[in-house]
Amino acid sequence: MATVAPHRVRPGRSMELGLLVLALAIGVSAYALVGLATAGTLPADIFGYSAGLVGLSVGLHLVMRWRAPYADPVILPVAVALNGIGLAMIYRIDIAETAQGENSTFAERQLGWTALGIVLAAVVIVLLRDHRTLRRYTYTAMVAGLALIVLPLVPGLGAVINGARIWIRVGGYSFQPAEFGKIALAVFFAGYLVTTRDTLALAGPKVLGLQLPRPRDLGPILLAWAVSLAVLVLERDLGTSLLFFGLFVAMLYLATERLSWIVIGMGLFVGGAVLASRVFSHVGARFDAWLNAFDDDVFNASPGGSGQLVRGLFGMANGGLFGTGWGQGRPDLVPYAESDFIIASLGEELGLTGLLAILVLYLVLAQRGLRTAIGVRDGFGKLFAGGMAFVVAFQCFVVVGGVTRLIPLTGLTMPFLAYGGSSLLANWVIAALLLRISDSARRPAGAESDGRDGRGSGAPPADDDVATGDDNVTEVITLDRGRR
Repeated sequence: MATVAPHRVRPGRSMELGLLVLALAIGVSAYALVGLATAGTLPADIFGYSAGLVGLSVGLHLVMRWRAPYADPVILPVAVALNGIGLAMIYRIDIAETAQGENSTFAERQLGWTALGIVLAAVVIVLLRDHRTLRRYTYTAMVAGLALIVLPLVPGLGAVINGARIWIRVGGYSFQPAEFGKIALAVFFAGYLVTTRDTLALAGPKVLGLQLPRPRDLGPILLAWAVSLAVLVLERDLGTSLLFFGLFVAMLYLATERLSWIVIGMGLFVGGAVLASRVFSHVGARFDAWLNAFDDDVFNASPGGSGQLVRGLFGMANGGLFGTGWGQGRPDLVPYAESDFIIASLGEELGLTGLLAILVLYLVLAQRGLRTAIGVRDGFGKLFAGGMAFVVAFQCFVVVGGVTRLIPLTGLTMPFLAYGGSSLLANWVIAALLLRISDSARRPAGAESDGRDGRGSGAPPADDDVATGDDNVTEVITLDRGRR
């Protein structure tokens, strides 16, 4: 009788190394081109910069070979490429602002945050042997996530920057704790929904062809709506509010596959945002700057005017299809060009073509995250990986939508690209978590373990056992494998 040999899963680290070489070439070349375009010579620190970026990236690659050999081979190169492009653009803006007499060192600081972020990603991969361990801390993560989000409201600790109270100051440094709060809340949502999804998916009344949930099951989404509105009102931060609520609704849909949750969630948030725009002046100013950006009164209003938005639009228009070229634009005319409006800066110097290429990188990153969610064998991992992939994709949509005037500006930053230590660290942690879960998803059954418990970090037993808070107790949850 003829037999069919089973498909052999290859670790993919050689492919990762090849893609990593390409990603590093993109980042280093962009950095060199900025120096050549602005000063006619290579940057003075080009060799040190290149050696540092190569050393950090290859070091993380070696950690992957050691601790997560079956992890997705595309996620790390894409993250390195985006980080490198962002560093080059921030360096370009530093040069422009220095030429105007300002002492700008954003690129130097961002390079330090990059090093710390890659090291932190390596630590996560080494210490987190099995992503299912995080489910032990479902409610601890909820408390930690909410605490991180409300931390800026603590008197004497929180700081108001650009009208939003989303920062804390510690030792002369500002930090945005909500960036890590979204990861903690994703852990909570995944742990909570994998247990309650059957209850939330039960049939309720049918209205206009849409199967609605039962009224008593609306509690979680109403609570998330109330918390997101509280963040919007108290911290004056539309971005964090939108991201927090969107994350919960997306993971709720992944868990139940009920379109009604999406419709209800969108309705609640749009209604809440419109109500807030009419009751609270700082929210109304955001909507006014969006709807009437080219009015003179709105353009010149301070604070909350549309000057930044309009300058960014003119900058991208100046770039056209192929851009002005690295170092040939005027991104420094846009306030906060290195952070909130780095997409407008890149759109001017790289044009629509370059901007679309960058967005394709984000699309690939989100696709690999969703592919990891599909491939991993346990319900918690599916929801958590799906939530992390959604955070990256949704944040990109919100940022690009705000810069292009599709939606109101939110104050969120572009993952890996924009200047900001807390954002960069959080996104490298997200990349590390996706890599760890993808190692579990791609690891073949019976593969040698990298952990100390004699079991592969990836392949869970047939029952999808999930560790609970007690190391000696195992909660066995049989998942319905026929559900999509």
